[in-house]
Parts: sequence; C-alpha cells; structure tokens
Amino acid sequence: MTLHLTNPIVLTFIIYLAVMLGVGWVGYLSTRNLSDYILGGRRLGAFVTALSAGASDMSGWLLMGLPGAVYLSGISESWIAIGLSIGAYLNWRFVAARLRVYTERAGNALTLPDYFASRFEDEGNILRIVTAMVILVFFTLYCASGVVAGARLFENMFGLPYAQALWIGALCTIAYVFIGGFLAVSWTDAIQASMMFTALVAAPLMALFTVHGQLGAAQSMADIVPATHFDLLPAGSTVIGIVSLLAWGFGYFGQPHILVRFMAAESPKEMAKARRIGMTWMVLCLAGAVAVGFAGIPYFKLNPAQNAAVTANAETVFMELAKHLFNPWIAGALLAAILAAVMSTLACQLLVCSSALTEDIYRTFLRKQASQRELVWFGRAMVLAVALVAIAIAQDPNSRVLGMVSYAWAGFGAAFGPVVILSLFSRRITRDGALAGIVTGAVTVLVWKQFGWFGLYEIVPGFFLCGLVTILVSRLGKPSQAMLQTFENVRTEMRQLGGQ
Repeated sequence: MTLHLTNPIVLTFIIYLAVMLGVGWVGYLSTRNLSDYILGGRRLGAFVTALSAGASDMSGWLLMGLPGAVYLSGISESWIAIGLSIGAYLNWRFVAARLRVYTERAGNALTLPDYFASRFEDEGNILRIVTAMVILVFFTLYCASGVVAGARLFENMFGLPYAQALWIGALCTIAYVFIGGFLAVSWTDAIQASMMFTALVAAPLMALFTVHGQLGAAQSMADIVPATHFDLLPAGSTVIGIVSLLAWGFGYFGQPHILVRFMAAESPKEMAKARRIGMTWMVLCLAGAVAVGFAGIPYFKLNPAQNAAVTANAETVFMELAKHLFNPWIAGALLAAILAAVMSTLACQLLVCSSALTEDIYRTFLRKQASQRELVWFGRAMVLAVALVAIAIAQDPNSRVLGMVSYAWAGFGAAFGPVVILSLFSRRITRDGALAGIVTGAVTVLVWKQFGWFGLYEIVPGFFLCGLVTILVSRLGKPSQAMLQTFENVRTEMRQLGGQ
C-alpha cells in the first residue's frame, strides 16, 4: 500500500490527525500556567476523567499485544484481562477519590513525586528525586513501547520501512502534546477511547460472522481451532503462570499516568460516576481484544492467502482483520483506533516525564523563581527530549510491544503501588519507609527481570517486598504531628464523601 492521498485509509488518518491537532490548539489556548499544562487545572469532569484514565492506560498493546497473545495461545491469555479488571476496579474504588483529596491537602501536589514529597515532609527532596528518577527510567521504556506500536501501524498499513514509520508515528503524538499539554491529551483521550471501543466491538463481530459463513455444513469452530486454545486452564499451565498473568492487576496502584488522572478530577465527588463509566468501558474493551485474537485463529485458517503478516508477527492480527473484512473507509477508521490507542498513552507518558523533569527537578533545584511561562516552555522542551530518547530505544525492529509494556508496568506497580496505598490508608508510614520501599520495589523488578527466577512475573516479588520494607522501615521512625493531622483531615473529608 502506498501513501496516495486518494487512498481512503490515508485520508481517514489525515482527517483524524487534523482533528487531534485542532484539539491540541484549543488546549494551547486554554493553557495559562504549569498547573494547566501538566494537570489541566484540576477541572476534568467524570466522563473525561473516566475515558482519559482508560485510554491512557490501554495503549497499543490493547489492540496489538493482547490480541496477538490470544491468537498464539488461546483464551488462557485472558487471565491478563481478568487481573487488570480486578486491579482497575480496586484502584478506582479505594485510591481515586482519596488520592484526589490528599494531593490537594498535601501542598496542592501536581505530580506523584510532588505528592510523596509533601505527604512525607521530604525537606531534603531525596524522596522527590528518587521518585522522579524511577519515573524517567521506566517511562522512557514505556514510551518506547508506544513508539514501536505506532511504527508497526505505519509499517503495516503503508508499507513504509520501519525506520521511517518510527519517526512518523512518534511525530504524530509529539505534535499535539507539545502544543496543548494535559488538557489536549485528556480531551483527545475521550475521543480516542470511543474509537477504541467501537473498533474492538466491530472487528471480532465481523470476523466471527465471516467465519460462520465460511464454515462447511458439517464444520464447527472446534474443527479448525486447536482444542488447547479453548481452555482457560490448558494442560501444562502452572500456578505460577496464572499468578503472573493475574498479577498485572497489581500494577494499577502505581501507574503515574493513571494516578495523575485522579489528581486532575474536578472533584472527588465525581469518582463514583467516573468509576462506573471507566470500568464499563474497560471490561468491554478487554473482552473485545480477547475476542479479536480468538476470532483471528479460525479466520486465517480459513483464509491462508491472507495470513502472511500475522504469521510473521501475531501482534498485527487486528490490523489484518480490519483490512480484509471492511471497506477501506471503515477500515481506515478502525485502524485509526490503533493510532488513537498509541497516541493517548504515549502522550500521557511524555507529559508525566516532562512534568517530573519540570516540576520536580527544574523548578525545585534549578529555577525556583522561574515564571509560569518559562516552566510551560521548559515542559514542552522536555516532551521533545524524552520522545527522542524513546525513539532511540525503539530503533530495534524486532521489539515486541507487550514485552516492553510488561517490564515498565511491573516497575511502576512494584516501586509505587504499595507506597501509594500505604500513604493513603496508614498514618504510620514515614519518609524513610517510603524511600526504602520505592528503591526496593524498583531494584527487585530490575534484578528479577534479568534472571527470571521461577518464571514468576517480576511485579509479584517487587510489589510485596516494597510493601514489607515500607512498613518495617517506617516502624523505626515516627511521623510528625503535622503529617498525622493531615491524615486525619483527609480521613474526615472521605467520611463526609461517603468513602466513595
């Protein structure tokens, strides 16, 4: 396929990108200070909060990584979706509203490092620095996975060399993040989440309908799909394997790009409504992603002339189904959903990295008296800098989206998750405890990933060791009266809100 402007898929992509850039320009006009640029001035409503949190979470792996895994191994891979659904619900139910309240009371914190520093009275800023460094390390890898997903899309759709596709996909996202900041990212997330939902409902339904029509009179799905692909617990599956897949749910409590959505909500009262919207969207999208991968198995067995790309890379199964099952205009809209998924998450990740560099390093240590205009433009410069590093990491054409995401997801979940939970629900946690826990969680993930002990996903030991070390080290010290008073104030406000 070539990049002719008369090609319906190309035109669809151009229209979509023009709309996103238009939203970015509106965000630019609405950005007056650093709070607006990195947190939207805390004025997101329930609907935008819910869909923005979902879209920034479900990156290209939702339409590429997860369907590809199911296509190769069957529905046993849906344990990931089950674990994510449980983790996301618990995060919405117990963390979202309380974090929104606490970040405002803890010095009106704008970032996760800012929250930790204020929550634990980190006067020496050691905790702030360590948190910002962990964010930069794992988010740069996470951003690279988004760049790879975008490159795969442009490579597959337009026959571009991987190196060219890499830059085009990245520049599409960088443009509107650079211009519009958090407001543009959040508004576009709502649009992109709707596109992802539509694509993940339409594609598997059409594939299954087509397969049903192609099956012979005496055939059934069981005749052409390996029996093991139907088993949620196939032969050879282990407890460690199932636990590792379910453990993806632990990651939600420590993902900065999701937590920042809670922090940006207009009011903690919006969280119950946002939770219902967000969880409905998420469960249906995850089910759709599993269905895409599973429906691809019989479709490409019945249509072997069309399976070359999927055989080479299973993560293209959604793209290939869209191209072969729909007319070019509809296919273009569905394929734009992949770009939407990539752009929504990559945009948020770039912004979180930028905010860590701007708020937690530049303003805190280098330019305490910097004007709001200077901070906003420094934040924009950091978006470009992080993006360039991510592009450099993503140069390897053999990179796999799901593998890169799983590493970064584990890093954040293990380093921050237990500390976030304990900071919200335990009055006894101290700065030293939080610092020791974050370092323990991050190091455990880095080391465990290299050795792969027991075949256990690194988030499991990292998460529990982080929590244990945080509690034990905190027992060696004592929180100040001001910390205890703020904790009680937040608890009182949550009681007034009905716990949300």
